[in-house]
Amino acid sequence: MRAYFENRSNTKKDLLQLLKAYKEIIDINAICSVTDSEGKIIYVNDKFCEVSKYSREELLGQDHRIVNSNYHPSSMFKELWETIKSGKVWRSDVKSRAKDGTFFWLDSTIVPIHDNNGVITEYFSLRTPIDDRKRIEEEQKEYVKNLEKMLFMVSHEVRHPVSQILGIIQILQDYSTVNEECAELISSLKVSAEDLDKFIKRLSSFMNELRPESEINSDESK
Repeated sequence: MRAYFENRSNTKKDLLQLLKAYKEIIDINAICSVTDSEGKIIYVNDKFCEVSKYSREELLGQDHRIVNSNYHPSSMFKELWETIKSGKVWRSDVKSRAKDGTFFWLDSTIVPIHDNNGVITEYFSLRTPIDDRKRIEEEQKEYVKNLEKMLFMVSHEVRHPVSQILGIIQILQDYSTVNEECAELISSLKVSAEDLDKFIKRLSSFMNELRPESEINSDESK
């Protein structure tokens, strides 16, 4: 966007019109706020008031803890402040709480604003509602959990008996007095049991591939 403005030869009035249009588009689709260097809110757009259900007067002078859902650990906000105070951009998904107690998810980006001397004077926040995306993610997690429950039951209710069957088959095969017809039946039974065991293993592997990467990493770190 910056390059677009720099490459234009229009008048100052034209550029102001473009900036106005740009702001209108953002205000329609995103939640905007500006805080001072201490984190006190000095500006919010209408979308912020609409989603948070707080009036502009209730928000100005407050910090963003007013919409804190207590869902995230304090370490996340510590990392947030360390990042933006160092002059870097911070971005993450944040679950917030509206005035009426309802929750909403935002894709949040916070950018430090510097003066001519490079000193941070304000922080600009741009947040996009992502409730639909989070709902889909939660549905996917629930779906995977239900599949894992099914796999657990299959593994314990089927695989264990199959292992026992394979053990018994091995004993029967080692029994030298078994006639040829019985030996063929035992061999056929063994093949079927082994195929079932392989299928359960493939099903288990398939289920692990469906699991979100974040859950797999979480299990590995335990």
